[in-house]
Amino acid sequence: MIGTAPVAAAFLAGAGLGASLIIAIGAQNAFVLHRGIRRHHVLAVVVTCIVCDWALIALGAAGFGALISAFPLLTDIAAWGGAAFLLGYGVLAFRSAVHPGALSADGLGEGTLESPGAPVAASSTTRAAVVATLAVSLLNPHVYLDTVVLLGSLAAQYEPALRVWFTAGAMLASGVWFAGLGFGARLLAPVFERPMAWRVLDIFVGLIMLWIASGLVRGQLG
Repeated sequence: MIGTAPVAAAFLAGAGLGASLIIAIGAQNAFVLHRGIRRHHVLAVVVTCIVCDWALIALGAAGFGALISAFPLLTDIAAWGGAAFLLGYGVLAFRSAVHPGALSADGLGEGTLESPGAPVAASSTTRAAVVATLAVSLLNPHVYLDTVVLLGSLAAQYEPALRVWFTAGAMLASGVWFAGLGFGARLLAPVFERPMAWRVLDIFVGLIMLWIASGLVRGQLG
């Protein structure tokens, strides 16, 4: 019988590590924030991010990290694919910045965004939004090294019964973060009634995407 203290310690350790790994300015968070502010398929984007992260956390806790370490080709493939996707999305964000839109609520409840060059134009359907979210979530080798390998190696330090609680803590942190980021972004809607705010956001997102893409390419060529 495991006491309450070890369970709480394992749970909090998992939550703390999960939060530290995910709460950072990165391609996935910038993507979720961008979609949340634009109110484009937010539920689908948030759920997809959570499912991806939970699956990776579970794989890491189950020992899948050893396989990733043994076959670096898997992360190489993800790196090049991720760089291509992020480069394309960054270019679209810069194009959107040239013709920024403005958020308005025209009796639709969720509000609408009119922007001729918006990068979300290519993801007008829920299915396309899910595919884009999968790409930005999984075509990043760092997510495997951090979530699967690092978190998995720490989870392995716990006995099976406590490992479950460690994993649950990490999953809770992930779920709370993505839900808060995606749905909380709408609180910024009043700011984005001005086209200039959209221009700044699109430039910021574009820079983040290109910075990470260049880092992936340098990592492969270095």
